[in-house]
Amino acid sequence: MSSRASFCILVNMITRVLFIHGAGNGAYDEDRLLATSLQKELGSNYEVDYLKMPDEENAPYELWKETIEKEIDADQAPLILVGHSMGASYIVKILTEIKQNTSLIGIFLLETPFWGGDGWLYEGYEEVEFPKDAAAKLPQDMMVFYHTHDDEVVPFSHLDLYAKVFPHAKRREINAGGHQLGNDLSKIATDIKRL
Repeated sequence: MSSRASFCILVNMITRVLFIHGAGNGAYDEDRLLATSLQKELGSNYEVDYLKMPDEENAPYELWKETIEKEIDADQAPLILVGHSMGASYIVKILTEIKQNTSLIGIFLLETPFWGGDGWLYEGYEEVEFPKDAAAKLPQDMMVFYHTHDDEVVPFSHLDLYAKVFPHAKRREINAGGHQLGNDLSKIATDIKRL
């Protein structure tokens, strides 16, 4: 194959973005606005795959892990992970437990709750708390954490907790937008396009 033909194939390649929504009753429908915003901002060179996770109200970790891991393993093309709220914290935990996928090129985590330590200690939090050696298990250079100052669900202080554990990950503070980021993921899309 000529180098020109190889270049044309690369230019026309669609990058898959796997979007994992948050938890709670109605979370899938609510986060659809985020996924729609991201697709609009990214354009036709990206495909935002918005999965409906099982039992969104209770968000059983093992069931979500199985679903997400299958999706990650199935992809050999460049893959970007985006998670919102519980979906984001599950991505962090899952990536500490599975073999790293070589096609993974970016991890974008929105309004991510921190479990354990100085974060949330709700009943059963130990199941989703990541291990002490998480920083060594994750590709921090691919990770970007986003958090709004006015998040009414996950305290802004959780962003600082993640920064202590993953000092080489990027962090983006957003002035306003609440837990749903005003349903505007243009800032995230801009960062994804820079990959």
